[in-house]
Formats: sequence, structure tokens, C-alpha cells
Amino acid sequence: MYRNQTEIAFDTTQLIINRRGASVSINNGRFCVKQADQVMFAPVFQIKSIHLHPATHLSYEVISTAIENDIDLLFIDRKGFPIGRVWSNQFGSISSIRKNQLTFTAHKSAVAWVIDILGRKAQGHVAVLELLGMLLEREVQPTVEQIRKYADKIKACEISDDFSEVFAQLRGLEGSMARVYFEQLSKLLPTDYQFAKRSKHPALDAFNCLLNYAYGMLYGHCESALIHAGLDPFIGIMHRDEYNRPVLVYDFIEQFRHWADYVVCHLCLQEVVCEEFFEVEMGTYWLGPIGKRILIQSFNDYLGEKVQVNGLSRSRLTHLQLEAQQLASELKKFHS
Repeated sequence: MYRNQTEIAFDTTQLIINRRGASVSINNGRFCVKQADQVMFAPVFQIKSIHLHPATHLSYEVISTAIENDIDLLFIDRKGFPIGRVWSNQFGSISSIRKNQLTFTAHKSAVAWVIDILGRKAQGHVAVLELLGMLLEREVQPTVEQIRKYADKIKACEISDDFSEVFAQLRGLEGSMARVYFEQLSKLLPTDYQFAKRSKHPALDAFNCLLNYAYGMLYGHCESALIHAGLDPFIGIMHRDEYNRPVLVYDFIEQFRHWADYVVCHLCLQEVVCEEFFEVEMGTYWLGPIGKRILIQSFNDYLGEKVQVNGLSRSRLTHLQLEAQQLASELKKFHS
């Protein structure tokens, strides 16, 4: 949890360093984080990931300790996305998973998997709108019905031998579905947080700035889960053509994006988001230290909540990790 509104966070599993000039070292089996006005210690055995923002200094011992203890060490950019990570030279499981993963991408089963993921994305859209509609006592059913129609069209897509044609069709349907979803989201927000359209990098308003950063956090969790499950994040399916990018993460993340949507909407509805959250430069919005602190804590709390999925009560983050493990298990047994 955050302590006294500092810019170092430690919530028993994550160490997030979000202040320029901070340094990390090892001291008696603990990570020692120093900055101008404070020193904090976190036991190595408790930490699962370390998130480093720009201008953080760290030692060789910190890197080697993270590798030896299977701790994700992520370098986070200004947008909240991990631009790199330090991990051991071993995948999380046997190589046959990755061999089958490559075969899987060329099989029609892979397209069926993408269709299922997009169906889950549609369900997430509906869940967010219906929950917000209930909380605000607002009508959302016309938009919900539109999303369900797009979901039906996605499900009905014919899986032909020309994957590029199928994926182009799926992207078009997904884009149309997202457009009506975000239009409705904007209408549900207080006036100060409403937005004209989705703007990614850079964000052109406060809502999109928060959402982009939350997506970056979620992206990091998805990438970690896939790597630990033994999957190669660079072998994608629908996003296969993006060179030198962890494209499987782009496919995998779609089923979980609504988690970030809800957290950001909830913050806006509470009207705790203020001008001090942002650094505005030439009409573009960047999340500042205060905004990062509040969003990171809020999203991590949400991911840590236990929810029931398929009869199993676990934290949302654990369900995400289990989904990656399930995909790896299926690929381990896959035969074309």
C-alpha cells in the first residue's frame, strides 16, 4: 500500500518506484529503495515484480537477485507500458509448447481462439455498461444490444483458409463494437471527464490518459503471465504481422481490458480525478506522479479482489495467470 503519499509503493507483491533519482540495492535479504527524503525496505521473498520508472538507479545485485528469485523486473515508460524486462534465459516450461504454438498459429483452431477472445471482450463491454448503468440508474440497453449484435457477427465469422481476410473482418467488427462502447461510456461519465473519441498515444484528454496507463499496467501482467506459462509472447495470431513486438500479448489482453475500463470509470465517477493528476503538453495529457499513485493503487486493489470464475474463487490477477496456463496446457497437447 502507499505510505504517506510517497512515490514508492509496496503492496506485499509489487515494488513500484515512481520517482526520478530513486535507487535500488540489496541489504540483508531485502530490497532497499532510497530517494531524497526516505528509505524503504521490502523483503526479497515477498516481491513478485519490480516496476522501474525513468531515472531509477539499480545495482547488479538487484538484477541478479530478481533473476534468481523469479521476480519480474520491468522498465516502464511514460505511458505506463513496459518497454523492457529482465528475466532469466529460460522459459517457464518445456520447448514443445512453443513449437506447438508456432504450428497453432497456422491452424484454423487459432482463428477460433481469437473469435472466442473477442467474444469475451464483448461480454466485458456489456458487463461494464450494465454495471455502470445500474449504479447511475441510466439506460444502456440499446448500446448493449448493439454490442451483442456485433458479438454475434464475430461468432458467425466463417473461418476460411485465407486468415488475413478473416482477421481483417474481425478487426472491422471489433473496431465498430469498440466505437459504440466508448461512445456510451463517455455519456455515462461526469461532464469534466467525457471525451470525443479514443486517443491512444498521446492521449488528448484526462480519461484516455488514465485508460492508456491502466492498459499499460495490464499489458505488463499479461506479458508476465504468458512468459511464466512457457509461451513465446512474440508469436501472435491476429497481430502476427507486427515485427519485433510481443504480439501474443496484444491478442491475449483483449479479454481483460474491461477491468481497466471499469477502474478508470469508477475513479471518474468518484470525481477524485483532478488537474494535478496530469502533465499537459501541447494539448496532450500525460499522467503525473499523483495520478500514477492513485491509479496504480486503485488498479492493483481491483486486480487483487477475489472473484469467482468457473466455480473457482481467486483474485482477478490469478485468474489472468490461470488463463495463460490453460492456453499453454492446450498448446502442449496440440496436434495439427
